Amino acid sequence: MISKERKAEIVQAHGGTENNTGKPEVQIALLTEHIKALSGHCETHRKDHHSRRGLIMLVAKRKNLLGYLQKNNIQRYREILAALGLRK
Repeated sequence: MISKERKAEIVQAHGGTENNTGKPEVQIALLTEHIKALSGHCETHRKDHHSRRGLIMLVAKRKNLLGYLQKNNIQRYREILAALGLRK
């Protein structure tokens, strides 16, 4: 899980204010942080299929948000990819 301080830091960095959690950039950044933590867990616990399914669902949700952002605002899409180090 992401600590409250880390989550507030991510929201501040990508959303502008700490209350702006609805922007796709913020949601993508939070999902990316959660995916990193969960993928580390899945590497350690290889037989934990329930967590692996959750990880796959999070990746799919992030992919949908990236597709939405790419379709509606390509500049913001490119900025979030560069900021998070994602490649597509």
